[in-house]
Amino acid sequence: MAGTRGEGAAGLCMRPAGSVTAPALRGLSRFADSRGIPARWEFLLDYDVIEAFCVAGLAGRAPATRGTCRSALYRLAEARHGPPGQRPTPFPGARAPAPYSPGERAELAAIAAAQRDPAKRASALALVVFGIGAGLRPGELVALRGGDVIRHGRQVTVHVSGRVVPVTADYAGRAWELARRAGSGHVFRPGTADRGYKNFVANFTRGLAADPAAPRMSLRRARSAFICGHLAAGTPVGVLLAITGIAGAGSLARYARHVSGISSSKGALRARCRAERTR
Repeated sequence: MAGTRGEGAAGLCMRPAGSVTAPALRGLSRFADSRGIPARWEFLLDYDVIEAFCVAGLAGRAPATRGTCRSALYRLAEARHGPPGQRPTPFPGARAPAPYSPGERAELAAIAAAQRDPAKRASALALVVFGIGAGLRPGELVALRGGDVIRHGRQVTVHVSGRVVPVTADYAGRAWELARRAGSGHVFRPGTADRGYKNFVANFTRGLAADPAAPRMSLRRARSAFICGHLAAGTPVGVLLAITGIAGAGSLARYARHVSGISSSKGALRARCRAERTR
């Protein structure tokens, strides 16, 4: 979808479009305006905004109508952000989920190991390893193949969405073993499946056998643990942006509030990034 970066919703809706797309965009624009979301297409076409519109903004419409609008808007969003789960960051104001604590990480590993079905066990472990250990987004985990994981000595890296992500030391060995077993196939839920389905990962986690009191397996919280771990370790901001695919230093403020001793001010993080560049 071509256009200047400053183009707003009005410009989008005036473009030639199908009988469904144009009304859907107009409705999305009105919904976003009522929620205080900026009228710029990088925000309007965020998957989270689209989902909120289809659930809340179209609450009185028939399920078929909501599904048709969602499909039309997803096609536009994919042209802007890539497949679901591969956009840079949620729109401003979205809170980052709390990262998993060390104890919760151990519980998640135990949940994965306790799955009776070998395929489900391997996929659950992959979610833990590549979520907490590499900070992958849902769409990136779904698309990950064994050949995307490379080992050089003790260092294991994941090549995904144009990024090279070093797997943290605690998970590097397991990441390489999962990749080796997958070979050229998919690491997560291998086999034939509709990998473009938005809830492909979420539906899998809902079907895991686990104690009701145990922490829920969430790739968003796993990614938050990866990012917060790097912030706590003092990883340079520029490096962290590169390996996570986050668009700007200010966006890290959403995660920094979970890390003690780190300023959650957007200005402070941007200043830190500028200072690192001058070294």
